[in-house]
Amino acid sequence: MRFVVVTGMSGGGKSTALKMLEDAGFYCVDNLPLSLVEKFVELVTMPGSEVGKVVLGLDVRSDQSFEDAARILEKLRASGFKLEILFMDADEKVLIKRYKETRRVHPLAMDGRVEDGVKAERKVMENIRRSADYVIDTTNLLTRELKEELDRIFVENAEYNSLMVTVMSFGFKHGIPADADIVMDVRFLPNPFYIEELKRKTGNDREVQEYVMGFSEAQEFRDRFADMLQFLIPNYVKEGKYRLVVAIGCTGGRHRSVTLANELYGRMKNKGKYGLKLYHRDVSSQAG
Repeated sequence: MRFVVVTGMSGGGKSTALKMLEDAGFYCVDNLPLSLVEKFVELVTMPGSEVGKVVLGLDVRSDQSFEDAARILEKLRASGFKLEILFMDADEKVLIKRYKETRRVHPLAMDGRVEDGVKAERKVMENIRRSADYVIDTTNLLTRELKEELDRIFVENAEYNSLMVTVMSFGFKHGIPADADIVMDVRFLPNPFYIEELKRKTGNDREVQEYVMGFSEAQEFRDRFADMLQFLIPNYVKEGKYRLVVAIGCTGGRHRSVTLANELYGRMKNKGKYGLKLYHRDVSSQAG
């Protein structure tokens, strides 16, 4: 029996995760009244039960305080029942934006202010987030990428450290990404923008990639930076970090930074027990 509790911040992607896990063969029940949780566990674990994989969705819309939900889960764990907690999260600004786009009312926004509801929920969820087995931050995650992360954990049963690493390219002339944790400047490399046949191409094109990586300095930067990240990432995990944004910048964010971000992503892919995504912020901006 595999029993997974999916919870998290409203707007963090819980409903989407439930649907994806249902598609993966889990029997899913969402927002069950807390008074029925223990009885539900008893029923699905009875001898002869045909249900082998169960997902229970819990959130602050429940009919009792969420502290009661946390208490019930701890009681089940203390009794020897094996359960896994998946916490769906996102940056506060993103959660607010998602609510405003859907025009839904936040369950804890008593006065109608989404901002207040998100802050109140964050406080309520603090303890269960801390005790979660997996935390998936959907701030910059595409639906396809969320499915990949869920498959890694619940289908492939791969070891997972709840860290999502985003390798991002950007252009300094468009501003440094506000959510960047590590910023690297590759403007020390020759700029393909000044070569006519490469000017309108990007670091996603083979010709630009061959030009940029044709310099030994680019290769050495890629190798040394990849080695540094392989050292840093386990230590970030140890300190409980759930999201790491590695930003690589050049002047316009279309040639050198895109090439090096692609190279770094290729070096890091399938090399660690963490989620990894690639994002080119300014690749479609005007050449420069």
